[in-house]
Amino acid sequence: MEIRTMKNSDWPAVAHIYQQGMDTGFATFEKEVPSFEVWDAGHLQLGRLVAVNGETILGWAALSPVSSRCVYGGVAEVSVYIGQGSRGQGVGKMLLQQLIVESEKAGLWTLQSGIFPENKGSVELHLKMGFRFIGKRERVGKLDNVWKDNLLFERRSTVVGVD
Repeated sequence: MEIRTMKNSDWPAVAHIYQQGMDTGFATFEKEVPSFEVWDAGHLQLGRLVAVNGETILGWAALSPVSSRCVYGGVAEVSVYIGQGSRGQGVGKMLLQQLIVESEKAGLWTLQSGIFPENKGSVELHLKMGFRFIGKRERVGKLDNVWKDNLLFERRSTVVGVD
C-alpha cells in the first residue's frame, strides 16, 4: 500500500468510497455525493491524498478551509474516508500521517475534525494521531430527521510555530 496525491481521474473511486461512508449514517451530514466540481471547489488543493494498493484506491483524505478570513489561513478541516473492505487495516493512519506532514510543510498550524460519536474508529484514529478532544456540539444538526451530536478534535502543529 502507498499514499499518493489524488488525481482528478480518481474521482469515481473517491466518490464511491465517500458514498460508502455516507451509507454508514455516521460519517457526514451530506446526503448525496457532490459532483467533482462542487467537491473540488470546497477543498484545498494541498493534502488531497489516496491510499492505493496497485490500481485500487482503498481510502482518501482531503482538507477544507474553515473560513475565508485570513486569520484562519493556517487552519483546515480534515476528511478521511476508508473503503468498506479496507477499514481497520491501518489505511486511515497512513493517510492521516501523510496529511499531517503535507499540512505542516504548507504552514498549517491547526487541523480540526468534527466526528459523530458513533464513529468510534474515527475517534480512535484521531486520538492516536495526536488530535485532542476539545468539545461536543450537542444536537448540532439533523440527519434523516434524527438530531446528531458532533465531537470536535484538533491537532496543533509541533513544527509550525504558533507564537
